[in-house]
Amino acid sequence: MAAGARAVQETGWDAERDVELLLAFLNTVNMTEATDVLDDELTWRQWAAERGLGAAGASHKARASRDALRAVALAHHGVQAATAPPDGLPHGSIRIELSAGVPVLTAGDALGAALAAAARLAVLGYWERIKICPADDCRWAFYDRSRNRSRTWCSMRVCGNREKARNWRERARSAAS
Repeated sequence: MAAGARAVQETGWDAERDVELLLAFLNTVNMTEATDVLDDELTWRQWAAERGLGAAGASHKARASRDALRAVALAHHGVQAATAPPDGLPHGSIRIELSAGVPVLTAGDALGAALAAAARLAVLGYWERIKICPADDCRWAFYDRSRNRSRTWCSMRVCGNREKARNWRERARSAAS
């Protein structure tokens, strides 16, 4: 057993829980519905409370961190975000503690919990599977569970099919002219 896998087993780390938390955090913005949980402090506090994450902190700090994480995840498709992540990225409250002799990230607030989940996923090799749908009208975050890590769309039935139909119509128009 590899040292990383042993550490995960000894600390009771649950990758799926971190994936779900990180996806929920990344999807606090919904392009389809034009909503953003982080637009106001009350909805951000409600979001954090619903997940039992403790204090929410300032929503503008959470938004800056979320947007930076989304830009990196979008790059997993080779797509550059429309805006660059800000310098001096705000951060949540994260501590490193020892559990059975293994360093463990713990969070002191909701933003810290999301960032700690992202850090654990990155360190253990899961981060590259966090992706953002490249459809401009979607941009939903998802976890690529495909064996070869090649999934592109959040949903092949919706976004993938729409893009394929759009490309087909464009090729048909070009061929007709």
